[in-house]
Amino acid sequence: MSHDVYVLDAVRTPIGRYGGGLAGVRPDDLAAHVVREIVARNPGLDPARIDDVLLGDANGAGEDNRDVARMAVLLAGLPPSVPGATVNRLCGSGLEAVIGASRAIALGDASICLAGGVESMSRAPWVLTKPEQGYPRGHETLHSTTLGWRLVNPRMPEQWTVPLGEGAEILAERYRIGRDAQDEFALRSHQLADRAWRDGAYADEVTLVPDTDVERDESIRPTTTIEALGRLKPVFRPDGTVTAGNSSPLNDGASVLLLADAAAAAEIGRAPLARIVSRAATAIEPHLFGIGPVAAAEKALRRAGLGWGDLDVVELNEAFAAQSLACLAQWPDLDPKIVNPQGGGIALGHPLGSSGSRILGSLAWQLHRRGGGRGLAAICIGVGQGLAVVLEA
Repeated sequence: MSHDVYVLDAVRTPIGRYGGGLAGVRPDDLAAHVVREIVARNPGLDPARIDDVLLGDANGAGEDNRDVARMAVLLAGLPPSVPGATVNRLCGSGLEAVIGASRAIALGDASICLAGGVESMSRAPWVLTKPEQGYPRGHETLHSTTLGWRLVNPRMPEQWTVPLGEGAEILAERYRIGRDAQDEFALRSHQLADRAWRDGAYADEVTLVPDTDVERDESIRPTTTIEALGRLKPVFRPDGTVTAGNSSPLNDGASVLLLADAAAAAEIGRAPLARIVSRAATAIEPHLFGIGPVAAAEKALRRAGLGWGDLDVVELNEAFAAQSLACLAQWPDLDPKIVNPQGGGIALGHPLGSSGSRILGSLAWQLHRRGGGRGLAAICIGVGQGLAVVLEA
């Protein structure tokens, strides 16, 4: 027997810039803050009744080591009897955590779970490999763990290990997505994100981090223009189209959702924001990672018995404008106006382990404010994967 799974609440931190206002906060403290806050926001929830806490984390090489989900449980002051597990599906880690927790509830293995993700790209450490033999005579190299491939296995085909931005350039070339289209997409993201903040659309889902002065997502550039974006130089190819302006930045942040079955929702006394209808995971060649959400979204919609015309909102994580536009090019029946109506990752930011749960939590809140409807959250994942979840409110 399968149980319905409900999103009762969703909360996130504002998203900090690399080296910005959240850079002084450890990732385990960021995770503990959203865990503590979602429990405090739901007084009908007995923390001891939480069956599990699952958090996504794409790095795990620094202060987020040793199972950051369990660390968050302990730092947040939850009973030590509450377990916690950390999952890693790179950029999709936060959404993977929600999918895993929702499956546990659907199967009856749990009734109440917290699920989300965290990342501090500012605090990601450098790593040094151990030498092959003692007393090495040469220089040793430190590798940054902030983003992308490092310590690559030489057996991996070179085409698969290109930088993420080069993967975006490949898609821009394949789908004939020009620089102007990418910059216009980026500008829209900033304009919509700024408008959403000014209209109070993020008031319900964002909790400020104590002892910081970050009051909204730091990467939003409300005054940018198409001319300013057009002056930026390509980053990955001298004659390319992918720039810092039409790519997501490096960021810090955390997000978490409260999930429960119907009986637990009644016990907590919280009306659900939305119900999880379906989930899907798919994969593609690593250098084409940017279109990973295409098959995942289509599979999740089939499982839900829905088409693109049945949706009211779509949250598609914006790693790069080129990859987002490549996805949209393969979804001709999707109205682009319903995609990321409150801005996306290019403006809001992309703290890797948190982004998947951030877009799903935002989708749940948007459907709730609409008074109902259906929506889909989808995310591309480095090394060639995609995730998608369908919600109904």
